Amino acid sequence: MHELRRIVGYLGQYRKDAIIGMLLVVVESAFEMVIPILMADIIDVGVAQRNVPYIIQQGIYMGICALLSLITGLMYASFAARASYGLGAHLRAAEYEKVQDYSFANLDRFETSSLVTRMTTDVTVIQNAVNAGFRPMVRGPVMLVIGFGLAFYLNSTLALVFVAVVPVMAVALALIVRHVGPLYGVLQSTVDRLNDVVQEMLTAVRAVKAYVRGDYECEQFRAVNEELAGTSEHTFRFAVLNMPVLYVSMYTVTTLIMWFGGNMILGGALAVGELTGFLSYVMQVMNSLIMISNVFLLLTRSLASVHRISEVLDEPVDLRSPEHALESVPDGSVEFRDVSFKYRAGAHKNVLEHIDLAIPAGATVGILGGTGSGKTTLVQLIPRLYDASAGEVLVGGHDVRAYNLERLRDAVAIVLQKNVLFSGTVRENLLWGNAHATTEELLEACRQARVDEFLDRLPGGLDYDLGQGGVNVSGGQKQRLCIARALLKHPRVLIFDDSTSAVDMATEADIRAALDALKGVTKIVIAQRVSSVMNADLIVVLDDGRVHAQGTHAELLAHDAIYQEIYHSQMKQLEAGESEVAAAPCKTGAAAGVVAGVAVAVEGGAC
Repeated sequence: MHELRRIVGYLGQYRKDAIIGMLLVVVESAFEMVIPILMADIIDVGVAQRNVPYIIQQGIYMGICALLSLITGLMYASFAARASYGLGAHLRAAEYEKVQDYSFANLDRFETSSLVTRMTTDVTVIQNAVNAGFRPMVRGPVMLVIGFGLAFYLNSTLALVFVAVVPVMAVALALIVRHVGPLYGVLQSTVDRLNDVVQEMLTAVRAVKAYVRGDYECEQFRAVNEELAGTSEHTFRFAVLNMPVLYVSMYTVTTLIMWFGGNMILGGALAVGELTGFLSYVMQVMNSLIMISNVFLLLTRSLASVHRISEVLDEPVDLRSPEHALESVPDGSVEFRDVSFKYRAGAHKNVLEHIDLAIPAGATVGILGGTGSGKTTLVQLIPRLYDASAGEVLVGGHDVRAYNLERLRDAVAIVLQKNVLFSGTVRENLLWGNAHATTEELLEACRQARVDEFLDRLPGGLDYDLGQGGVNVSGGQKQRLCIARALLKHPRVLIFDDSTSAVDMATEADIRAALDALKGVTKIVIAQRVSSVMNADLIVVLDDGRVHAQGTHAELLAHDAIYQEIYHSQMKQLEAGESEVAAAPCKTGAAAGVVAGVAVAVEGGAC
């Protein structure tokens, strides 16, 4: 109930609409409940005494009540729709804003597809529950109370007949709700899995087609789709049991009242009009019970969604700015003091262990290491995408946990290993680096990142639409656009996480030369190619989450076995690639070979 009250709190300015809607439902129900009394008077007085004017008068009163009930019902629909859809909008906005505050560790706890479901399907379930259940939720109890009262007013003896049936109906409904409630949570989890399969297929559709795995993906989808269908069938098979139970109870009560009421009419203890009016109230009461049961089922399903949304809203954010946080980063110096890190507190092994590393401001540092050595994890600690499990990470001479998060991340630009572009134009993507950048600044960043080499060939230049996720440009072009975007931040620390792997060596050399011209910016380069970091001021070799060695290219080549192995293996592959290119038949244009991540380009048409 705490979660439910919290969700209702998101009505905000729509709370007034909800209250007015409730009042309109009460008024509507009151008008409807007057009609059976007027109908009983028509039969017992007007018809019995053949008093036509009285029948017309009572009929007019019934018409007025019906018209007023219709008007209040229409007004209610407007207020209820506004309240329900307003609540849905506020919930989606609250979830989206909360996810924006999440750290990488928070995001690791939720599947992407699950977050999508919680912001769409689960919110829609609550929205529909309010829109469809608001009226019966108010109307049912009001009609139940008024109906019982007026039924006892007309004939207390007959009223005892259906009073005895109500507990039976309540017990049956409680059993159904108790069984169905957990099934709705399972149902929503199955929707998560369906969304996961669909999202994965759409994201990797090019790979699916390239490997001709369409049939396999269809089979994966068919399996989870059939699981969802089976779960839905199992859930709603029990959910719909409330209707047969209620209708059997309603017709049983009606039959008993007709039996006892008929005998009372024959005995002169009851008038025909009273029985007619009483039956109307019985039907009203039974219908109100049906409405209440449907509300319970709606509420049961929505509670599963409420719980899932509350999990998103209640997730404690791991990383927050401290009170009295530092608002500026003095320089680009970076230091790791005995830093260890694990992704989960309960993990048995650290990803990084006892890292000690000092990088002076303005230095260029290369980081090498095998797959899984912790290179990406290490640099993600600098802008505080994760917090170190032990030790300290310092930027500008201060612990990163002392900074305002936004100011720290503004001072640290990182080009991620997986290049991310957004739907929109080249200009719109570059402006992520600096929202106020002028066209001249954009073009200068493009020149430094060698985007200018292909920008002129794009229709519209900076205003060229990249499509969803940058599908209209190649992998190397994506990398250069991401580098240009990072340069526009004018950061203190610039991190490249293997972000030139898709460009040729000549372009990479041009980008390195442009970066070397940046003064006062600390540059950290994660690379697979030794040639990418040979000229760095410091090269760090990571092995199994530890700093194996550090030094200049000459120092490591002279003394470190791992660095020697990496260097000589790449040089041999480079020489082999050059030999193959040299021995190849003459071709007009450009011939290119790529050997173990080392690109070799030969231009011209002569041997």
